Amino acid sequence: MSLNSSVYHFLDANLIMYSLGGPHPLKAPCINILRKIQSEDILAVTNTEVLQEILYRYFTIGKAEVGEKAYRSMTSICVNVLPVKIADTDTALELLKLHQSITSRDAIHAATMINNNVKEIISTDSHFDLIPQIKRIDPTIFK
Repeated sequence: MSLNSSVYHFLDANLIMYSLGGPHPLKAPCINILRKIQSEDILAVTNTEVLQEILYRYFTIGKAEVGEKAYRSMTSICVNVLPVKIADTDTALELLKLHQSITSRDAIHAATMINNNVKEIISTDSHFDLIPQIKRIDPTIFK
């Protein structure tokens, strides 16, 4: 499925994690973005790797209830959850070779975006700034 890049924003896991976490300077901006997504002022998509990341994190630290809440929140507010396909892992490999300082997980997210024509990601992770094919929207400055 190819998406209209002018409409959809990719939603990174860190927004839901900060919003559900303890006191932090990023908590309020992340909650603000999630409210805009919930009210459909922003149309968000994510991928299956983001969902895996959420489940892994919370179940690993013994916070299964928070993990389920985060998972269900992501699947309910995103208009689409993109699968991660072999074409995405192929693209991720090329991104990793070009940008050694990004993580494999971020490369998968970026590759999924590129291959589905999603141009913008809402994320606190500045590593996405290194990938010229996408634009990161920082939740602290999002209007």
